[in-house]
Amino acid sequence: MRAALLQITSTDQPSENLRIVTRMIEEAVAGGAGFVLTPEVTNCLSSSRKHQHAVLHHEDEDPTLAALREEAARHGIWLLIGSLGVKTHDEDERFANRQILIDPQGEIVARYDKIHMFDVDVTPEETYRESDGYRPGTRAVVADTPFAKIGMTICYDVRFPYLHRRLAKAGAQVLVAPAAFSHVTGAAHWHALLQARAIETGCYVLAPAQTGVHPASVGKSRQTYGHSLVVAPWGEILSDAGTDVGVSYVDLDLEKVSQARRQVPSLSHDREFDGP
Repeated sequence: MRAALLQITSTDQPSENLRIVTRMIEEAVAGGAGFVLTPEVTNCLSSSRKHQHAVLHHEDEDPTLAALREEAARHGIWLLIGSLGVKTHDEDERFANRQILIDPQGEIVARYDKIHMFDVDVTPEETYRESDGYRPGTRAVVADTPFAKIGMTICYDVRFPYLHRRLAKAGAQVLVAPAAFSHVTGAAHWHALLQARAIETGCYVLAPAQTGVHPASVGKSRQTYGHSLVVAPWGEILSDAGTDVGVSYVDLDLEKVSQARRQVPSLSHDREFDGP
């Protein structure tokens, strides 16, 4: 299976982002991809909760999701929407940061709501409180496809090895990690974290990313790191997209998963221990 990772610079206007992603899906299909992946918050990257309430929708009414389901069916591809911001029916009106896997018939086959919220103080000028606007998910997900079992994660999840180990032990051969990673923490940690998750689990890691400075019609703009990565099960980086918008490709070979796990079968070496 040839996978294509879309690296984009989302704005806070879903209709603009949809036009960009649709055009890039066309490019990916022309490049031979049967599995296309988009980054986190594909539909809207915004720091304004008021603006998000104005432009986001519940899943069953979301125009971006409806259009991308049609695109998957039109091209006959598997499409992983890295995540959409969607409204929920929670009393506190927080959104879900939701990843959605679509099959070649345009049907939704798996959903995953981001578990770990990015509540951090990177610098005095760059602080995030994702949990103010988004409610955390509670369920890990492995999706079964004809070409691989896919463990679903989003962005900040990459810092929590236990999630990825659970996914691998549940059968995942490919881990997806779509992101809108901070340019500060990205430069320090992105490559190392993704390589570690691949090495620990013997999985491919596919990490399509947001990149650059994201225009904002309301509130402040944001900068993301880019560098969409593909990491092999042995830990080598197969593709690094740099910081430009574009499409990168990888041909998945699941024998590489089996080989890495034969060489270092650490998934079967768990031990109970006491303390601390």
